[in-house]
Amino acid sequence: MTASPGTPPAASSAAPPAAPAVSAAELPRIQRRISAVLIAGQMLGGLGVPISIALAPVLATEISGTEALSGFASTAAVIGTALVSLPLAALTTARGRRAGLVAGYAIGTLGAGLVVLAASLKSFPLLMLGMAAFGAASSANLQARFAAADLAAPDRRARAISVVVWASTVGAVLGPNLSAPASDSFAGTSIPQTAGPFVWAAAVFVLTGTLLATLLRPDPLLTARALAAPGEETRQGRSLRAGLAAVKASPRARLALLTVAVSHTTMVSIMVMTPVDLGHHGAGLKLVGLVISGHIAGMFAFSPVMGWLADRLGRFSVIGLAAGLLSLAALLAGTAAGDHAQSAAGLFLLGLGWSAGMVSGSALLTDSVPQPARAAVQGLSDLTMNAAAGLGGAAAGLVMSQAGYGWLNAIGASLLLPMAALALFTARRHPAAAARQEEVRG
Repeated sequence: MTASPGTPPAASSAAPPAAPAVSAAELPRIQRRISAVLIAGQMLGGLGVPISIALAPVLATEISGTEALSGFASTAAVIGTALVSLPLAALTTARGRRAGLVAGYAIGTLGAGLVVLAASLKSFPLLMLGMAAFGAASSANLQARFAAADLAAPDRRARAISVVVWASTVGAVLGPNLSAPASDSFAGTSIPQTAGPFVWAAAVFVLTGTLLATLLRPDPLLTARALAAPGEETRQGRSLRAGLAAVKASPRARLALLTVAVSHTTMVSIMVMTPVDLGHHGAGLKLVGLVISGHIAGMFAFSPVMGWLADRLGRFSVIGLAAGLLSLAALLAGTAAGDHAQSAAGLFLLGLGWSAGMVSGSALLTDSVPQPARAAVQGLSDLTMNAAAGLGGAAAGLVMSQAGYGWLNAIGASLLLPMAALALFTARRHPAAAARQEEVRG
């Protein structure tokens, strides 16, 4: 059995590229190929961001002449990641996953170039613009997890997402350790050493974009549309308005959006202030690095386990697990009071809870909306997640300075209450949703 796109005329005059006719028997092979390409792209793309973002505050201090503005560079990158999510989703909706991902890395490359130029010219506004554009690469990294789910069978969708999330481990671990060599490689040149990692990042993004443009074929989103049931796929159903309507109509989609946003915000808010708290209790840079490395391992290394659990036990169960892990993490970290082993355990569980929430929430979101609206809804999810985390990260410093690290963790844990309550309410008020999860588990 083969299928072809066959979409009817719509308001948009520019038709999206057609996916080749694909038989159902070919799907497992195609899915394996797409997953392999996405994993390779995630390993590369995930390396480009941390290799340079670690020195962004140092660069901001050098250019502005004051440490008071050092945090603005990272904040600009987070804002850029959020702002570009919807335009990239619109491009993905119109032209397919390959176009959206390649465009994200292209904009990130431009941003890295602007950062290097800002460092040479000592221009702080140009640095902020460059960091905002640099955030587009992070948005592309995030969108890759949804590309893995386009052609995955429903009972393997969470695992497909989790494997791409797991591939981020390589960049997250290696990236910060390559910052110093990347800086040293430009010693004695006209490029400031602190801007050197951004040159490396630009090269990594170009390589990643080229890889995806060349090998991500057939396009997973366009192929999924080609295989959609007759009458299910329409261009009108792909708009952002249709995506918002799909979220409004689906209690599960609303729960998924809240899960991803709250899990990410809780993690970011606590994590960014942990090095400060450890420093207040006498921890050196080596110990801080070990604690953060354990946290990163919790975030990415165990994501395939979370994907397997979400497919086997259901999305709702793993959302509950995420709430429990994040709450326990906040309790351990917030009451450590100088016990560095307890802080390390708390940060590890914080990463593990984030992984559970991200994988289960992303899978539930994909399950819960019609195929035509998925790309728009997924872009809305990334916008919401990054905007909320940006606000949470900014507020964390204020809470830390006024009330302390313990209260910061308590507030982070309190954010989980609406998520847990909505999960229970949705499962009880909408038993059909739970029944569909049984179908997903096979």
